[in-house]
Amino acid sequence: MSEWNKQTIVVDGLALAQDIRKQLAEEVGRYAAAGKRVPCLAVVLVGDDPASASYIAGKQRACARVGMAAIERRLPASASERDVLQVVEELNRDDTVDGILVQLPLPKGISPNNVAAAIDPAKDVDALHPNTAGKLLLGTPTLAACTPLGAMEILDRYGIELEGANAVVIGRSNIVGKPVSLMLLARNATVTMCHSKTRNLKQICQQADVLVAAVGVPRLVKADWIKPGAAVIDVGVSNIDGELVGDVDTDGAIGIARIITPHRRGVGPMTITMLLRNTLTAYRDRTRA
Repeated sequence: MSEWNKQTIVVDGLALAQDIRKQLAEEVGRYAAAGKRVPCLAVVLVGDDPASASYIAGKQRACARVGMAAIERRLPASASERDVLQVVEELNRDDTVDGILVQLPLPKGISPNNVAAAIDPAKDVDALHPNTAGKLLLGTPTLAACTPLGAMEILDRYGIELEGANAVVIGRSNIVGKPVSLMLLARNATVTMCHSKTRNLKQICQQADVLVAAVGVPRLVKADWIKPGAAVIDVGVSNIDGELVGDVDTDGAIGIARIITPHRRGVGPMTITMLLRNTLTAYRDRTRA
């Protein structure tokens, strides 16, 4: 890693995502030019939550921009778990579908764990199936959670040395905290996972060469929590009186962190991009393309 000049780089996650999507589009274009079907992502939306509908629409647009196919299956909020599982099974059997994503959160009465376990692991592009999570734990992942993948891509693109680094992860969720900890460990970082019961959180963070904040507490990480020259990945997004803020005091981190992801145009665009990459990976593995 190059010598730090005490100038903080605010990561432009959107620009990085667009660069990766261009590469994905070129590969998908080669399959189309060869007369092959293109990768296909199926998204399942249960209920009429506006935020979920917006996320689904964004994923469909992203697919279209790289030349992938996308299909949508909508169910009413009154749908039962059995109804959702039936749709998942239909998509499992559809050979033209390479990736399946069931939008969370699900209505009350529907177990997200049961739904995740019903998805064919070969099509588990959201990486929530127990087999997918188990492969990550064993160090043999084929598909992995999208937000952690995006965070790791950012660290690599900005030349952050992970081997031997002290990495601190705040948050232990199944979709970010746990998988990103395993990914960092696989790269030979020394990983500390923190959570709501952690003592001396500030002091632990002050030792971090890489700090990942993914707990959803607005501006939890203050400037004096950050080690000079640390790489800071802010995954959290909270709405405070109509203003979106992250888990890190971004303004306070300027001049202290080596790099930092903002809560806008940070990790978010990379998450959808890694979903596209996972879909392409699943397509390759399923079709031996």
